[in-house]
Amino acid sequence: MADARKVALDALVDIERDGSYANLRLGAILGRTDLDERDRRLVTELVYGAIRQRRALDFLADRFLSSDPPPAARNALRLGAYQIRCTDIPDHAAVATTVEATPKRFRGLVNAVLRKVATSTVVWPDDGTRLSYPDWVVERLVADLGADDAIAALESMNRPPTTSVRPDGYVQDEASQMVAEAVGARPGEVIVDLCAAPGGKATALESEGARVIAVELRASRVGLIRRNAATVGCEDLFAVRADGRRPPLRPGCADRVLVDAPCSGLGVLRRRPDARWRVRPADVERLAGLQIELLEAALPLVRPGGHLVYSVCTLTVAETLEVAERFAAAHPELVADPPPGDPWEPLGSGSRLLPQAAETDGMALFAWHRLV
Repeated sequence: MADARKVALDALVDIERDGSYANLRLGAILGRTDLDERDRRLVTELVYGAIRQRRALDFLADRFLSSDPPPAARNALRLGAYQIRCTDIPDHAAVATTVEATPKRFRGLVNAVLRKVATSTVVWPDDGTRLSYPDWVVERLVADLGADDAIAALESMNRPPTTSVRPDGYVQDEASQMVAEAVGARPGEVIVDLCAAPGGKATALESEGARVIAVELRASRVGLIRRNAATVGCEDLFAVRADGRRPPLRPGCADRVLVDAPCSGLGVLRRRPDARWRVRPADVERLAGLQIELLEAALPLVRPGGHLVYSVCTLTVAETLEVAERFAAAHPELVADPPPGDPWEPLGSGSRLLPQAAETDGMALFAWHRLV
């Protein structure tokens, strides 16, 4: 039977070498093993944790290295240091099992360094290293949220996500369920979800008795929406492949439109372990521009008296408050709807859900109704 730590180490090496998305690659790797469910959960925690905590783990090991080790040794050090620092596994067991999983030519190095990691005190040079985020992410969130809320959010997003299952069996973070609830779908209404993949919010809206048109740009993700809809038994959800900036729908066709827009994802870093290493500072402003384009395309679809809802799973001011204020200022025919209450907090005319408020994804939400 495969050893869980050997599978985890091989996965870390493969993911780093190929630049793969961990959540996509790991499932395929686990599918080729004979691990039982307990060991599969252990591999998932070790791989996601080592990727999430990469900067901090490298700092712990680098204090005892004279040069950068090869990828297999580097990832073995991350794997062992993660178990020492972030799990309840006894240090001696973490070291021994990691060394056993390491290629033989690197075992002496890994054993020596991990033993020092396990017994040394740590003085962190800064919050970015301690919390294992790029400096720009820490600086941006501190500037946008204030130091206390930013550090608490970053600490919260270092904890593994919890699993929340809807009554229909769909697995979805509670924050996303709250967004779908805030749309306010009613039986018989027509709702357009303009950036719908993977379909969690669209299926939730359909379950309220609405007819949902789920728009998505890529064919593969349209297929994903359809599969997810079929899994939970949606009969009134129609997935359409189209650019959300140019939806092939007639003006005024919808009672409600949801723009759950692409964003930097700085509110869902607990769920996407490698996202913190992929997103770049320039992405924030670029995506804020895309969000405005999507909102401008969505508004004509809303009938007079209908509602437009804008949500993003990020925490930057540029992609939340500034987008909402800029868009609303250009459209006096829009009136803000009341924002949801606790655990959400006010943010301009809308609201924000910090990850630490309820140990969910971080979100921002703005909603308006159209007068004419």
